[in-house]
Amino acid sequence: MTENEVPGAPPAFPRSRIIIDTSLFVNPETRRNLGGSAGEALTTFLEMSRQYCLEIYLPLSVFRELSNFVDSGVLKVLRAQAIVRAPDLYNIQVPAAIFHTFVRELRLRVNKGLHIAEKAIKAEDLPENVRWVRQHYREAMRSGIVDSVEDLEVVLMAKEIGGVILTSDQGIANMAGSLGIEVFSAEEFTDYCNAITGTEG
Repeated sequence: MTENEVPGAPPAFPRSRIIIDTSLFVNPETRRNLGGSAGEALTTFLEMSRQYCLEIYLPLSVFRELSNFVDSGVLKVLRAQAIVRAPDLYNIQVPAAIFHTFVRELRLRVNKGLHIAEKAIKAEDLPENVRWVRQHYREAMRSGIVDSVEDLEVVLMAKEIGGVILTSDQGIANMAGSLGIEVFSAEEFTDYCNAITGTEG
């Protein structure tokens, strides 16, 4: 038992610093281990983080993004329990400012290309083709890469503080992996917590 553990408390999650991103709570397919809605999933996670004495971190940009999906009451609990701040872009050893600018520009270019493709197809007045192009263009250009400032800041914060990332975003997982940062999915996180307490998932 470490000096911070409470007698009779469940074993601590072995990585105490956790960085979370929006996808963990808003993706219906991956949040099912935490709750039926974004608010329920975030509430469950906050309860588990208290139980396992986790330090929660998230970039301010992610906090703002979450405000579009959960109510103010849950956000207040999150704000009180988590450390919410921007990563230190200019002192992290990876060239953070360059990556930050690159991802923002990449997102603008992808969206511009999508609009151009839509305009070309709409000239033919074929709405089914518009939907097809939106789906496949987005998958080709954005799937599996960090494509937003919010996603990049999650990775940079984990690099800065030496934490583990909880996410369902493959782009974040890929970049984190290339930087030697450990990543957990919601399922892996809840499975581990259930295993060390002897409960069923």
